Amino acid sequence: MISIRAIARKLAAASALLVALLCAHPAAAGPFEDALPKLAADSFADTADAITAIAASGHADAEAVISGIAAGRVLFDPATKNVYLRAADGSVKNLATGASESVPASARAVRQNNRIRTTIDATLGTLRLMSPDPQKRLAAAGAVFKSRDASSLKLLDEALAKETDPRVKKVLAEARAAILIVAANASEKDRIAAIQMIAAKGDNDALSLLRAVPANASSDVKAAAASAISAVERSLALWEVSQNVWYGLSLGSVLLLAAIGLAITFGVMGVINMAHGEMVMIGAYVTFVVQEVIRQNYPGLFDYSLAIALPLAFLIAGFVGVLIERGIIRFLYGRPLETLLATWGLSLILQQAIRTAFGSSNREVGAPSWMSGAFELGGLSITYNRLWIIVFSMAVFATLLFVLRFTRFGLEMRAVTQNRRMASSMGIKTSYVDALTFGLGSGIAGIAGVAISQIDNVSPNLGQGYIIDSFLVVVFGGVGNLFGTLIAALSLGIANKFLEPFAGAVLGKILILVLIIVFIQKKPRGLFALKGRAVEA
Repeated sequence: MISIRAIARKLAAASALLVALLCAHPAAAGPFEDALPKLAADSFADTADAITAIAASGHADAEAVISGIAAGRVLFDPATKNVYLRAADGSVKNLATGASESVPASARAVRQNNRIRTTIDATLGTLRLMSPDPQKRLAAAGAVFKSRDASSLKLLDEALAKETDPRVKKVLAEARAAILIVAANASEKDRIAAIQMIAAKGDNDALSLLRAVPANASSDVKAAAASAISAVERSLALWEVSQNVWYGLSLGSVLLLAAIGLAITFGVMGVINMAHGEMVMIGAYVTFVVQEVIRQNYPGLFDYSLAIALPLAFLIAGFVGVLIERGIIRFLYGRPLETLLATWGLSLILQQAIRTAFGSSNREVGAPSWMSGAFELGGLSITYNRLWIIVFSMAVFATLLFVLRFTRFGLEMRAVTQNRRMASSMGIKTSYVDALTFGLGSGIAGIAGVAISQIDNVSPNLGQGYIIDSFLVVVFGGVGNLFGTLIAALSLGIANKFLEPFAGAVLGKILILVLIIVFIQKKPRGLFALKGRAVEA
């Protein structure tokens, strides 16, 4: 019989033999490890293949390595062919062994070109399709849509089956359709269904994708693509018109803010105030000063800077306006040419005063967080600063209407506008009304400067860009008529934006000016005539 001691000796010998065999022939490397030498080959083709293999390996470090290549943090040593990953915190590890090592001086980053970047975007998108974060899944689906990588199709189907977020599911379906449209082995039925889905997307990306239908596709597929292209082009044309209308409304709201104060002073007093643009400039510089004080002393209040600047701009510009009326304008009533020249000279003095105080260069006026950014509404791109300016201009317009209709000052101002002599005989102090009216118009120009500072350069020449347009709005709408000013401002803003693409910005303004001159020849009192001293004269 074989003794227990002999069996033990044989088992020990077998174990030793097994260990020796394992040491002599190590376990085969996995796909991740096999791909690493390609990264060290310093070839764009090998690098692209390596990225695809790493993404498909399922290795825990796959996403970190591909992201590291994009960020320039994956390095290789040409001598040893070792590949290293430098983490965001500066630590480095050898990807083959997983050990922390120092990077040799000869190591350099894996090179990239457009093909590599496209491959990185596609593989990262594929890796993140199963992320628990909906925003990451949404971004990943968008990346796959752009890359149209056919290797992602299987994973897309799995992600679609598991997805519960409707927004992400829609983008995943569009990414799948984008792949099927250009895939060589897609069936005719699948390709037509994909064309219909992409056509429903209706944007420029959809249009370019529909135009990429393979030339060897069937006649039914080509017909479906042609029909979809026509539908998308019609949709884009309508959205372009809507976008121009939006731009026109935003421009019109700026013109309304700049012109509404001029409409009051011109309507009541018949004064051609060439310094009105400088009241806008003063409001913009008040905003700059307020923000500078807040930045230096109370940075936490920056989001409230415009709310603080609005009343200050109104009061300061209004006070300057009263001083101008009391010091210059009241001596020139009934002498329009002298008034024009005096206010033009005053505008030059105010510009030079600002240059002396603040310098001639543009000044930075920041946007609060609630006025930054944009959002999409269908095919419209709407910026928050323009949206808030439209809301603000309508609020100013409504407030001014309330003052004119429901306050004693508004009643007296309307009386002076309609019949100055009769108003004076009824005991209204017309000189008092003139001063306050000029101050009100200047104050409104000041708060217009607060709004305009968010969309234009704040400089001593700021007001000169709006004075001519403001007069055009006032004359076109009807002197002293606020509703006419509103309609004229919005009409001119929209007309400008529709003419610019065809005629250019400068020629577009010239055409608008010519059209207004022709219109005034037919209706000298503007769209909505209103009796006033200027008309009676």
